[in-house]
Amino acid sequence: MKEIEIKDKKKFLEENYPFGEVPDLEDIKRCIHCDSIFLVKDFKVFEGESGFQYISCPNAPECDGTVIDWFNVE
Repeated sequence: MKEIEIKDKKKFLEENYPFGEVPDLEDIKRCIHCDSIFLVKDFKVFEGESGFQYISCPNAPECDGTVIDWFNVE
């Protein structure tokens, strides 16, 4: 997989977020794979061989967590 640079992360999330409500870029999340706490705006995007783009943990590629592995931090 190769990392894709996203210039407008808000727009990218609005167009590609796979679940209900799109999180705000300033929302705080926890990745269950690496247990890190981060701001949504720090996400990375990787493109697989098929062309699918994965919204990934900011610690990728060391962490293999994607958006489905993120939980809200209260």
